[in-house]
This record gives sequence, structure tokens and C-alpha cells, in this order.
Amino acid sequence: MGIAKATIGNNSYIGAFALATDSYAVVAANSTKSERSIIEENLGCKAVPTTVDGSDLVGVYAIANARGILLPEMADRVEISLLKKHLPGVVVDVIPTGLNALRNNILANDKLAIINPEYSRMEAGKIGETLGVEVIKRRIGSFGTVGANNIITNKGIVVNNSATDDDIEFAKGLGLQVSQTTANLGSLSIGLSAVANSKGAVVGDQTTGFELARISEGLDIE
Repeated sequence: MGIAKATIGNNSYIGAFALATDSYAVVAANSTKSERSIIEENLGCKAVPTTVDGSDLVGVYAIANARGILLPEMADRVEISLLKKHLPGVVVDVIPTGLNALRNNILANDKLAIINPEYSRMEAGKIGETLGVEVIKRRIGSFGTVGANNIITNKGIVVNNSATDDDIEFAKGLGLQVSQTTANLGSLSIGLSAVANSKGAVVGDQTTGFELARISEGLDIE
């Protein structure tokens, strides 16, 4: 597919308004058809518009992989039913937790989930069960918000510039392509600055050429 720069609602932190797996993307209900098309074309998957508890910050509150999508308990029945309707075969579940900005606190692909160490054992179990993955409690750099500050796909991982040498070695041990960078002109919130899967990525339009190259390298996007 490819890599492109864009905004959602004129906001360059597009990862706050969308998230993607290799099979589908979930995008803010107030996104335009053009904004969704950029995601679909570069990520090679359909985009489902929705909200979580009436909020368009779906890239903050929901976490997903090809097997399942996990929502905070505040998601309403209509939103849950919509996702089940448009994503047949995908497990749609909710988790009661105080750390309800799920994607901010969870970094997941189809094989593993790195989660904020503040999640309880029961919460970690629920995350692993819904997504069908191994769960690892870990900070990356100074951040427990591993999803907001890093990017992962089934092919690569991009860690933010506060990541330590130990974090880099941990990332390399996952068997993925690895790079380290910022996004959106120096932001460490690289997870909130991008929507990505194994096929491509869409990043905030303030992202520099150097940052774009580093993200492309880390995610192994040709």
C-alpha cells in the first residue's frame, strides 16, 4: 500500500481518531469520506466509522487486532452492536477498568500486547483473552502509556525518542523491524500521530520527511 500524511477534522494527531488492524480500521464518526478513503487506500482495509461513549476519540478508547476489539465499559449498546454488525467474526467485548483510554495504555498486534504496568492481573487477563495474545507489562522509556507513545504492527515497531537502550533491545527481541523517532514535528506521542498496519501507514500532516522515513523504516513499509 504506502505511507501518507493527513489530518482528521484538521487535527494532525490522527491516531486519536482512528486505529487499524490488517483486517479493518475504526475511525471517528465525524471523519469525512475523503479522510476515511486515505486510510483505506494506504492501509488496504475497510474503515468503520463509530464513536465510543459518544466520543470521536476512538483511537484513544478502543484497542484492536485482527481477532478482537476491546472497548471501555462506558461504550454503549448501540456502538457495540454497530461494530458487531460491520465486523463479523471479530470478537467485540468491554472491560471495566479505571485505565479506560485503552489504546493509550495498550500497544498490540496479532501476537502480543504490551500494556501499562498499572493494569491489574485480572485486567491483563481480559486483554489477552479478547485479543488472543501474550500480554507483557512494561513501560517504554518513561511512559506507561505505551500505545500513545509507540507504534506496532505485525511487521515492525517504532519507539519514541525517550526509549532506552534496554527498550530497544526488548523491541528487537520481539522479532520485528525496529526504529526510533518522533512524529508531528518532534512529538513523543507517535502512537497518537499515526494509524498503521502491516500494509501501510497514515501519519499526521505535521510529520517531517525525516520522521516519515524513520516510521516507514520501522514498520517495514516499502
